[in-house]
Order: sequence, then structure tokens, then C-alpha cells
Amino acid sequence: MGLVATSVLWIAIISIMCIDVIRAHDGFVSCMNDIIPFVNTSSYVFTRDMPMYSSLVSSPHNPRCSNSTASKRPVGIVTPNNIFEIQASVICSREHGLQVRVRSGGHDYEGLSYLCKTPFVIIDMRNLRSISIDIKQESAWVESGATLGELYYSIAQESQTHGFPAGVCPSVGVGGHFSGGGFGAMVRKYGLAADNVIDAYLVDAKGRFLDRESMGEDLFWAIRGGGGASFGVIVAWKIKLIRVPPKVTVFNVYKNMDQHTIDIIRHWQHKAPKMKNELFIRVLIQYVHNDTNPNISVQALFNSLFLGELKDLIPLMNETFPQLGLKEKDCLEMSWIESVLFLAGGLNKTAELLQSNKTDPYVSYFKAKSDFVTKPIPQHVFVRIREKFHQQKLIFMIMDPYGGRMSEISESHIPFPHRKGNLYNIQYLVKWDVNGVRASNKHIHWLRKLYKYMRPYVSKHPRSAYVNYRDLDIGTNPQANTSYLEAKVWGEKYFKGNFKRLTKVKSKVDPDNFFRSEQSIPLHQD
Repeated sequence: MGLVATSVLWIAIISIMCIDVIRAHDGFVSCMNDIIPFVNTSSYVFTRDMPMYSSLVSSPHNPRCSNSTASKRPVGIVTPNNIFEIQASVICSREHGLQVRVRSGGHDYEGLSYLCKTPFVIIDMRNLRSISIDIKQESAWVESGATLGELYYSIAQESQTHGFPAGVCPSVGVGGHFSGGGFGAMVRKYGLAADNVIDAYLVDAKGRFLDRESMGEDLFWAIRGGGGASFGVIVAWKIKLIRVPPKVTVFNVYKNMDQHTIDIIRHWQHKAPKMKNELFIRVLIQYVHNDTNPNISVQALFNSLFLGELKDLIPLMNETFPQLGLKEKDCLEMSWIESVLFLAGGLNKTAELLQSNKTDPYVSYFKAKSDFVTKPIPQHVFVRIREKFHQQKLIFMIMDPYGGRMSEISESHIPFPHRKGNLYNIQYLVKWDVNGVRASNKHIHWLRKLYKYMRPYVSKHPRSAYVNYRDLDIGTNPQANTSYLEAKVWGEKYFKGNFKRLTKVKSKVDPDNFFRSEQSIPLHQD
């Protein structure tokens, strides 16, 4: 075929694709108007010809996601104000052959809220962020578009002795966080966020509105840790609030990553998962640019929350973890809501910032991977990690201890299976500021090499991963027809033995596989 003929053919193909998108767009909007005729769709359905479309389509936290060339741009973005508009979005998407992506907080690690190779619609939950606190019943309803910071702030407005055990980053959206499990600084005392969910509202693939009773216990089990986007649009969650002391204690202890600090980390691996459940000490290894002291370049931060007073913490640390050398001057007593800001790196900020959703200190391109550790990692590995961190500046290795309540809950209680036997979780995170394929590939390649190096020292059979640190490197599925065998590769890493049960729930509640993505739960196969 000649060059001219080939060009004509491609123009014809592109024209047909454009016509299909226009038809899908027009049909979808018309359908929405038919179902909800009393509301002007232009107030909550944004299409490519509208000014707000461009700002809505971008990721506020990881530009790598919304700038991906592997994805089409959505036919439309729906910002529903109520359940009816969500139901209409699902029904009209099905009717016009469109896929659906659901977005809450925008921390989607691999951009699955944006990534789709066929025409699709984004349902953006930003307008559904109401929070209703019932201190008398020690419970709350929180809509999926709210952030963790907004939830924490709302609880603190009602009570200084209640909280909720979820993540340390306040700008994370509730919807995705809860549906993947959700752990934070109180995980050793109270378990995961999903362990403390007691009801939910969901719109299923048929557009039906369901609560826990009407959806059934199998589906309710699946959405608490199995990734809710595989099963429907989760509108709101009812959570069980937990008690916190009037005063808690926090500390940050920074150590130059020398041999002495590596020895402290050795002790931390053995002791952090076995300490009193009220004590959470995580370790963050990072490269630090230091003009005044060039000898300090790789640093370990011991970052802690203790659900108690300073007078009780110091004796506890002296007895169980004297190697850290914690002093009273390293510690601060504060309210629980103040500790939320401290752990998020906002020591001098006020709690009102949690409500304004301005607590994300650093927005950049990033890629992450995760591991679970079941046996202490040898010291020589941390020596090598220190050497590797000199090669890549914006790299972080975050180690969160488990044990405590996490070891008491069964692996099958909810889909999140990483319980007894896990000492801690690792998140590897690389960031960069310059856009472009070459820049992205360079940093991602470096992270993959670090991940490969860690293989002998982390969990095995399978090498486990955390679904909220979504990682497409460990396998994807064809969107047209999700393959059970292909999905099993990553499914068992995220969910271990719970993966099979998740596929059975999926086959029951969404037999047409309407809610699907590169790593959605597939239909079950025997």
C-alpha cells in the first residue's frame, strides 16, 4: 500500500473513531436529560467542548496519570450532586457502550480513574463529601468524595476524645482509601479503616441503590478492601468511631543513615511490631540535600504516634526500644487532631487546613511499589539501600509496622489479607519534577531495579503487595474481556487466598463485567 493510500486509510479510521465518540457523547447527554429532565445537565455533566473540562480531567496529585498517552480522554466528566445523578450516569453509560471510571480523592497511584482505551465517562465524587457525626452512637456517615482530613476535622469538631484509624495523608479521598483497606498510625491499635466500616451505600451495575442489608454480606465483604470500583459506585460509608485519649504524644527522631542507625533499624524490625498496641513507630528513609553538612545525605526518620501521655511513653521506650535513645525533648504532647497534622508534616499548621483540603505538601510526578516483610531484613541490605539512595535523590522508603490488632484479625475477615506474620509494610516511592517520557522512564526504571533487588528479603509465594499502592508492573488485564488467569498474577499478590472469593462475588453482582479496568476483579472461572 502506498504512502498516500495509507494516509487516507488512517484519516478514514480516525474519522470513524471521532464520529463514534461524538455519537457516544450526544447519546449519553441526551440519555441523562431524559432520565433527569428537571436538572440542566450542563451543571454537572462536562464534555470536551466545555471550559471546565480541561481542569476536571487533570489529576491534582500525580500529573503522570492524567498526562498518559495510553489513555483516551473521557467522553464526559460527571460531578453528581446526589444518588439519582450517579444512577443515571451508570444507566446511560451502559446504554451507550461507555465504560465508567470513579474518582474520589485523586491519589490513584496508577491513574485507573483516568486510564481507559475505549470511550468512557468519569464519575467524579467531589460534590459528594458530606459528613454526619453521631457521637452518641459513636458512628459517622461519610460520602466518598470527602478527604480523610475533612473526616478527621469533622470528628474533632464534635469530640476531642474520638477519632478514626485511617491514613496519615489528609488529602487522600475516602472512597478509594476505604475500599482498599486503609491503614495509618492507629493500625496497631484499631486495625484498618475498612475493619471499622459498618455499612455502605452503593450503586450497582444495574443502577440500583443498595445498602448493607440489600447488597448482602458477600458484596459488603468485597468492597471493604477488595477495591470498590470493581463492584459499583460506592456513595457513602458508615464507620465506627474509636476512642482516643485527650492527649497523645508524637515524636520525630532524625538519624544520619550510618552504621549505628542501621543497627537501630535492625532492632526496630524486631521490636516495633511487638510493642504496646498504642505505640506506632514508622521509619522513613530518604535522601536529604544538606548544604551545611554534606556528610548527612541519606537519613532515617523515626516518626511516631503514642496514644498516651509523655510520662508513660519515655519509660516504655526505655524498656522496649532503648536503642533509639528517645528523650523528652524529642516529644510533643497534643490533641489527636493536632497529631494528624504533625504526622502529615504540618506541625505549625492549624486544624482548619484539614477542612480546606490544602494539606498535600508536594504535588509531583511519582511512581510507587510495595512489599510486605515477614522476616527481619539483614543489615547489609540497608547498607546497599543507602548506597542506592545516593544515585536517586527524590526517593523514599517508608516502613510501617504491623502486629498488635493486625495480628488478631483473620486474613479472610475482609479481602485485605496481610495480617499475622507480617512485620511491616514497605512503600517505595520515587518523584520527579520534569515531564516527558525520557524523564519518567529514567526514574521508573531506577525504582524497578530497587524493587528487584529487594526480592529475596520480602514476602514470598506470593510476593505480596498493597492494592492501595496500585502497581501495573505486576500485571494487567485486557479491558475487553478480563482474563481470570492473567488477573490471578496480581490478584493473589494483593489479596492472597481472598482473590478467588472476590471473583465469585464479582460474577454474582456484575456478571457482564461492566465495572472493569486494568486491575479490576475478573469474573470467576473454575
